[in-house]
Amino acid sequence: MNIIRKFIESKSPLEKNLEKELKKILGFKPKNLFYYKKAFIHSSVKAVDEKGIPLNYERLEFLGDAMLNAVIATYLFNKVPTANEGYLTQMRSKIVSRHHLNELGMDLNLIRFVKSNVSVDKFGDNIHGNVFEALLGAIFLDRGYDGIEKFIHTRVIIPYVDISKLEGKVSSYKSLIIEWCQKQKKEFHFEIYEDSGNDKIKQFSVRLLIDSKQVAKGRATSKKKAEEMAAKRAYYVLQNKIG
Repeated sequence: MNIIRKFIESKSPLEKNLEKELKKILGFKPKNLFYYKKAFIHSSVKAVDEKGIPLNYERLEFLGDAMLNAVIATYLFNKVPTANEGYLTQMRSKIVSRHHLNELGMDLNLIRFVKSNVSVDKFGDNIHGNVFEALLGAIFLDRGYDGIEKFIHTRVIIPYVDISKLEGKVSSYKSLIIEWCQKQKKEFHFEIYEDSGNDKIKQFSVRLLIDSKQVAKGRATSKKKAEEMAAKRAYYVLQNKIG
């Protein structure tokens, strides 16, 4: 029996410690610890069950994402009864944004539970949000909708959700810039340009052109992040015009 099978099935000091730490996070003792163990297994371990089905957190992450969206949507629907669909969708997007989920996972220090064949320092920030969503999936399977709703209210809504602050928060500078350019009938283009740096980690350098003129640049470990950074800098350059 490999170490992951032992981690999954055994009644060991490791299991008891996980149960103890989870109780502090969850506010209750897990009924079925199996779901929570699975929520912290990274796909790099390549563990499978007796039927050959992968044992990792990815399916739980999918389930947790769906449950989080459902609970937040219900909360907003009841909290802001006069809001239209567009407003509710935008507010939900801000609450469940990847950046926010990563913060939640970091605050709970869920990375300490992860079993992986990849060094932790090689993970990107998204691992924190992914594991947080997997934990939500485990809670739903263990405690049902009432259990996951209570946890999200306690750990997400009460400490982090402030409607008035969220209304003024920009969830995507890239979307904001694109929308402004379209309204103003301006041409825009995000362009990756060559980088001569010698960084060990691959970096993407992007510049934003509006009406063929460079407005801002961004540099990050992914094209998407670099574009968002360039858009954010462009927003502050054009803030008076965008309003």
